[in-house]
Amino acid sequence: MVQQQVETPKQTGTTLVDVKGLKVHFPIKGGLLGRQVGSVKAVDGVDLHIRRGETLGLVGESGCGKSTTGRAILQLIKPTAGSVKVDGAELTTLPAAEVRRRRAQMQMVFQDPYASLDPRFTIGQIVSEPLENFNRGNAKQVQEEVASLLKTVGINPSYVNRFAHEFSGGQRQRIGIARALALRPSFIVADEPVSALDVSIQAQVLNLLQELQGQFGLTYLFVAHNLSVVKHISDRVAVMYLGRVVELAKSEALYETPLHPYTQALLSAVPVPDPTIESRRKRIILEGDVPSPVNPPSGCNFHPRCWKAQAICREQIPQLEEKQPNHFAACHFPG
Repeated sequence: MVQQQVETPKQTGTTLVDVKGLKVHFPIKGGLLGRQVGSVKAVDGVDLHIRRGETLGLVGESGCGKSTTGRAILQLIKPTAGSVKVDGAELTTLPAAEVRRRRAQMQMVFQDPYASLDPRFTIGQIVSEPLENFNRGNAKQVQEEVASLLKTVGINPSYVNRFAHEFSGGQRQRIGIARALALRPSFIVADEPVSALDVSIQAQVLNLLQELQGQFGLTYLFVAHNLSVVKHISDRVAVMYLGRVVELAKSEALYETPLHPYTQALLSAVPVPDPTIESRRKRIILEGDVPSPVNPPSGCNFHPRCWKAQAICREQIPQLEEKQPNHFAACHFPG
């Protein structure tokens, strides 16, 4: 069986995932001939890099393109344009067979633990499927590895012949994590892995993910809309709005001194446990709705809802630039 991979100090910190100019546009077809009449710009020019051993949080409102970005990085959705390199390999130009071979290096934990596990399979079959698909050992070795993986994520190996419906939501997500770990990947996209779980269970799953990161040398892209969850687990945080990254910084810096107005508005809605501080905080209420990704605004996507917007915001798309040391923002008037 494949031995446990743990990053060495030399490896840790180097770039594992490098994304440049990523776009995912879904065509809109209409008319009798089904011609393309428009497109949904779900992801519209995303630049990201993720270092080995770190967790990059990706946050934003529902529909901003977070999950699509994660799936496009893994090539589960074919990007319209842009570059995606994982461990130096350009995935967007690789043949399908080579991308499949590299699936062992890249895995995903899905949002809904009730929909992501096949109800016809036992959990032993679910966790063993990746091992069998990639010929990782004989039947006895696979069986032993499945038992070890279940034990690692906190599931009793004696339950190996039970079906997914016999487990709670938190237990199902642990099974999904075991499946993702089966091939010993170096990179995992966690697509809102705790949003469908009870609040009492969320912290347990987050702690498990952090423990596994240290144990197996994992690198995470952690997709979420809950800012408190992202703060707890992420080393750096990228904020998305309408298909673009508008701010990127270390977790502490972003939460303490957000530069982009959208980030400031999001953080103003997060309650603070100190009543004195909470009473002095000013809530930023955004006016209007999120524009349609079919016809996004000119210039800065956020300008129709921004209290700082000026003429340049309606005319020029702000670039994601370093405004403070290691703190990037796509805003003409940051701070």
